[in-house]
Amino acid sequence: MQAETPERVSMRRYFTPAEVAAHNTAADLWLSFLGRVCDLTPLMEQHAGGALLLPIMEFAGQDISSWFDPETKDVQKHVDPLTSCVRYYTPRGRFVHIPPAGPRSNWATDIGPPWWKDERYEVGLLSIKTRWIRVINTLTSQEQRLQVCSEETMAEILQRYLRYNSHACSYTWKHGGETLDMSRTLSENNILDDDHKLQHLRLDRDLFTPALLLHFNDDLTRADL
Repeated sequence: MQAETPERVSMRRYFTPAEVAAHNTAADLWLSFLGRVCDLTPLMEQHAGGALLLPIMEFAGQDISSWFDPETKDVQKHVDPLTSCVRYYTPRGRFVHIPPAGPRSNWATDIGPPWWKDERYEVGLLSIKTRWIRVINTLTSQEQRLQVCSEETMAEILQRYLRYNSHACSYTWKHGGETLDMSRTLSENNILDDDHKLQHLRLDRDLFTPALLLHFNDDLTRADL
């Protein structure tokens, strides 16, 4: 199995929670919130060693949607019981780009958009629902389980699979005897998500993971770099 290249990851539109969780250090820090996935590594480097990074580091690799108002897309606010003023609600402590409670001579107001509104940090979207599939190479009998995003097309799923088979483009992808449309999602190819039904029936979904069969086309393409 080959490691995924940064170029291939940068082409991805959707990420699973597990993929976000893998970036959980100060040197490589991702967060998700309100459906977005952001790489805050440059922010960490810019404010290295600052105390205002601590709440962010505490939740490295996690979803922090609860910090935000889904309507305004801004940090949650509340009425300060001491001053009766409306202020940002940060129970974990004030973090980068949150102004201090009172006037401060060392607070720079000209910071541009705060990081949670700065599109430069966004690397993709968080999948609303992930799915497990089995990819079976009928030529070699190799089987690989993949967690994919339900929003992804088959072509995007193929990109995920390239780390296991760099010649995956040389195969025809089928399910139930039907050739899959690579421009469509699993559901659009009539590979339905039965997770809720299986949960209701108390059946192990691992036993019912859909299998996609790869049939070699005998026209070996070059491996993607």
